Amino acid sequence: MPSLASQIEELFEHSPETYSEEHRQTFQKFKDALNGGEIRAAEPHASSPSGWRVNAWVKKGILLGFRMGSIVEMGPYPTPQPFLDKSTYPVKTLHLNDGVRLVPGGSSIRDGSYVARGVVCMPPMFINVGAYVDEGTMVDSHALIGSCAQVGKKCHISAAAQIGGVIEPVGAMPVIIEDEVMIGGNCGVYEGTVVKKRAVLGTGTILNASTPVYDLVRDTVYAATDDQPLIIPEQAIVVPGSREIKHPVGAKWGLSLYAAVIVKYRDAKTDSRVRLEEFLR
Repeated sequence: MPSLASQIEELFEHSPETYSEEHRQTFQKFKDALNGGEIRAAEPHASSPSGWRVNAWVKKGILLGFRMGSIVEMGPYPTPQPFLDKSTYPVKTLHLNDGVRLVPGGSSIRDGSYVARGVVCMPPMFINVGAYVDEGTMVDSHALIGSCAQVGKKCHISAAAQIGGVIEPVGAMPVIIEDEVMIGGNCGVYEGTVVKKRAVLGTGTILNASTPVYDLVRDTVYAATDDQPLIIPEQAIVVPGSREIKHPVGAKWGLSLYAAVIVKYRDAKTDSRVRLEEFLR
């Protein structure tokens, strides 16, 4: 019998005119595996320079769900503004024994995402299809975990932080947030950035494939390349900064460009501050 991966690949590459019940059962098996954390859009891989590898077939399966789904009515009726979305991706069903703390007040978790025991969801926040959020992480108010983003254990995604998804192209690395990372309020992490274990992003830090990161401690600059994502080192503390524009007109006007700066690495003082977050879980 063909593997689930090969069945998804076949359906993705050769779309039938209509999807049969067998096709829908295959997709449901795929979505069940996503929900259970058995398959992931990206997974740890020791031999990769970034420590991660992309599972393109999983991303294809997620996109397949959008093709297969029709727009249906969702949500309680009657309501002034019902939800209208793809039938294949309703709101994820959670039960008491799942061990997820979902605080009332407008949060949504889409089906086809993995949310582990001990995750805390403060309203309103949103976790999209294909995302993986591991044990003990807090997703704070107005925060977004985008499609296919991978978030590790005991992270804090602070208020209004945006963790980009990167579902397409299917071979592109999604955003990776490893274990015990602190993402400050109003941060944005996009375009396949990998934030390694126990790093801290200060309030308002923006990271993407076009953003070089200047390490004052190690006297080096980190940047994405054509075949590798931007990688933030373990335990780095990153804050928003600026760099001077050398162009004569920019210099004349006193302009500068945004820059992300590593100012130090975690120490006991940093750990004591971050540990206060545990009392909110």
